Amino acid sequence: MGGAPTVLNMIINAPASERLPLPGKVSVMTGGAPPPSQVVLSMERLGFNVCHSYGLTETYGPGTVCTWKPEWNSLPLEAQAKIKSRQGVNHLGIEEVDVKDPVTMKSVPWDAKTIGEVMFRGNTVMNGYLNDPKATREAFKDGWFRTGDLGVRHPDGYIELKDRSKDIIISGGENISTIEVESVLFGHPAVLEAAVVGRPDDHWGETPCAFVKLKEGYQLTGEELIAYCREKLPRYMAPRTVVFEELPKTSTGKTQKFLLREKTKAMGSLASGGKSKL
Repeated sequence: MGGAPTVLNMIINAPASERLPLPGKVSVMTGGAPPPSQVVLSMERLGFNVCHSYGLTETYGPGTVCTWKPEWNSLPLEAQAKIKSRQGVNHLGIEEVDVKDPVTMKSVPWDAKTIGEVMFRGNTVMNGYLNDPKATREAFKDGWFRTGDLGVRHPDGYIELKDRSKDIIISGGENISTIEVESVLFGHPAVLEAAVVGRPDDHWGETPCAFVKLKEGYQLTGEELIAYCREKLPRYMAPRTVVFEELPKTSTGKTQKFLLREKTKAMGSLASGGKSKL
């Protein structure tokens, strides 16, 4: 079967009255958004074998897959889940996928630290946007399809997304991956769904704001969740604001972050006393 991380989260949190035992191991392919490692781990514990793929409409769907290596079977389940949440390597139909500096077009080192833009070229990449030569030229500048996704490359060549270029938070000159912060939030036992966007800040430029939906029957304050994040993240990466509400989604289960960004703009700067919801 296949499903976005939102669908997997629905399975994980299904009430006991709706659960049936699996007749055997079920393989599930996920994509559409980076799956939090906690979601992957929970699915594996339910008896599913999760395979993560990544791509865009422009790459004719999945362009990479996190191909599993036998030597990883001996790792703890938590470590396996973190590996499976990576985007992996290109499939045979794609000539090449790389993580490059979008200005110099040099490949980033395989150090799992240096961030660049994920780029594709190959037989299954689109020819261009219909009746939009300007957008096509921009997308294929320097001969590669530019995804707009930012990521790193691990020493084994596997790609891991850090954020969309428009979603990454720059706070006090530091780049904050919303994917990393969301992954920590999903690790809290009370959190059902989470999304992080930048909130304008007069002092830092912007700071992380977490929109969270709690599991039924759980109670949690914003201060408690912020403290939880600060235990697991550098202090500058932890959310400064927490909003508890339903997350807006597309019909396929993707969180509509542009709507959340509009909300944070309306909230104003935390540093200048803008209104806050906790």
